[in-house]
This record gives sequence, C-alpha cells and structure tokens, in this order.
Amino acid sequence: MKIKKNDNVMVIAGKDRGKKGKVRFAYPKKERVLIEGINFIKKHSRARQQVRQAGIIDLEAPVHISKVMLLCEKCNHPTRIGYRFLEDGRKVRFCRSCGEVID
Repeated sequence: MKIKKNDNVMVIAGKDRGKKGKVRFAYPKKERVLIEGINFIKKHSRARQQVRQAGIIDLEAPVHISKVMLLCEKCNHPTRIGYRFLEDGRKVRFCRSCGEVID
C-alpha cells in the first residue's frame, strides 16, 4: 500500500470529493485509510449505565485506498506514487509528476 500514516491526501471520488486531510490510520489488509474530517457516518448508540450518552454519534469511517491520492509537498497537487532505490540502497517513494522524493 503506497499511502501511509501522517500522509496528506485528497479524496478523488465519493461524497467528499475534493476534500483534503491527514491519514490517521492505515489498514493495509483491508486496503482502507482513516482520514481526519472525512467520511462521517452516524451511529446510533444505546445508553450504558452512566458510561455513555444515548443518541446519534458522528464517527469517521475508513475510505478505500483507490478513492484517495497523495498530495505532493513540493508541487501541492494530487499525484501518483512511484518507488525508486537511492544510491545508499534505501527504497523511497517519489512524486510521479515532479520527481521529488517523499520519504
């Protein structure tokens, strides 16, 4: 999975198209990411003996990885991600549009 925790991403499909946010959690096995302030759902909760308030709660739900693109820090555009090896042998991600190393 090419998008990791703390990456800035833009949603490219769905009800939140065009919104930007920071990745809080990444779920590689499910191919989903949880983004701050994106994809709110309403969950109905029942009261439990003075522990939790009953009512409707807004929660952030994970988004499929195919619906988001990484925002390049240099060119500030949503971009595809590539991998390359540096001369010291490290494998790093890079921006496909401007060529800048991301990691």
